[in-house]
Formats: sequence, structure tokens, C-alpha cells
Amino acid sequence: MYKRVLLKLSGEALSGDGKETFDNSIIDKIVKQIKSITQDGVQVSLVIGGGNFWRGRSANPAMDRCKADQIGMLATVMNAIYVADFLKQNGLMSVVMTPFAVGSMTEMFSKDLALEYLSENKIIIFAGGIGHPFFSTDTVTALRASELQADAILYAKSIDGVYNDDPAKNPNAVKYEAIKCKEIIEKNLKVIDIAAANLCYEQAIPVVIFGLSEENGIVKAAMGEKIGTLVTVD
Repeated sequence: MYKRVLLKLSGEALSGDGKETFDNSIIDKIVKQIKSITQDGVQVSLVIGGGNFWRGRSANPAMDRCKADQIGMLATVMNAIYVADFLKQNGLMSVVMTPFAVGSMTEMFSKDLALEYLSENKIIIFAGGIGHPFFSTDTVTALRASELQADAILYAKSIDGVYNDDPAKNPNAVKYEAIKCKEIIEKNLKVIDIAAANLCYEQAIPVVIFGLSEENGIVKAAMGEKIGTLVTVD
């Protein structure tokens, strides 16, 4: 069992089949798993993408990249506030932290304050990325995990692990049970972005990549059970 984890969820994961912005049945399953692992003593923080609201410049390819990324940052704030309320409904205390001021709706990120909240069994949701364009939510996930000295990063994805090729295009693609972080970088497997992979490698943070749809997948990953692909740093 890991003591302190950072769970990364895509924004698309919150929308299920994409027909609605939020699929409450999926979010409820996520929150109940988070509650289960916190009751077992695991300290949990989250990073949630914004893809259920915004997918970069897909709406307008001519749009300025910086402006597109700023909209994406705000999308993650909306998701964080929504999930924070869901956590509250399930009896869990949480705090949304951002790298920029969002009125009274969020708190400014502080490493010391974040660690204090974790020690109080509060769940932290990091929103707004790092506050600058050109950096993905994968990158801020690795950054915050490094700052908080997390024991592991748990990536809950639509795919159930790391493959040597795209399994959606290649039915013969082989899934790795374990792979070195350095190999992901060298082979450019694109399961997480290169900046995030490099930071995890430098800071020796193991990563578990697994399918969100797997029953109790978050619990299994946090408990250190065999699931998905373990990305090692040795």
C-alpha cells in the first residue's frame, strides 16, 4: 500500500460516453474508491484534465495557443470544483488549489499548506495546471507529485496499461506488465508526455497506468496490487 498518491484523471473520464459533460455514475464510483483508500490511511491528491469541456484548438485551429491553453486551465478548475462537491456529498473534505487566484473559489497552491491538508486527511485537487501555457496536466501531475514527495502517481486512463503500439489500431499490440520510465522516453510511447516522464524519472516516482473502467482499479493501484502497467524508475 502506498502512503501518499497523486491520482490523475482525464476530463473525458468524467463524461463517460461523452453525451453529457459529467457522468455522475462514473464520478460516484471514483469518489467511493477514493473514500475507501483514504479510510485505509492513504493520503490522496488529484489532478483532473479538462477534456470534457475543452480540447485545445480543436474548436478553432487558428486560435492562439496561449489563449487556448488558458481556456483549458479554466476547464480544469470547473471540473475540480464539481468533483470537490461530489467528495463533500460523500463525507470527504477537500480543497481545490490553483497556481493563480480564482476569487474565493480556490486556494493558491502552497507546498507547505498542501502537506498540512494531507496530514489532516483532506483531499487536494490541483487545478489550473501550472498556470502557464504549453504545459499539460500530465506535467503538473509529475510536478506536484515531486513537490509533495508522493509515493506513486496513479494514472487512470481509458486504456488499461502501456502497449508497444496503439491497441486500437493494432490488435497484436503487446501490453507491458512493467516498463522502465526511461524506456517510455526512449521509445516515445506517448502514454504520458515526455516532460512528465522525465520528471518522474529524475525524481524516482513510480507510476501505475491502468484502466479506469476496471472494477475497483483505483483501490487496487493504491494498495499496490498488480494492475495495468507499473512504470519503474530503476
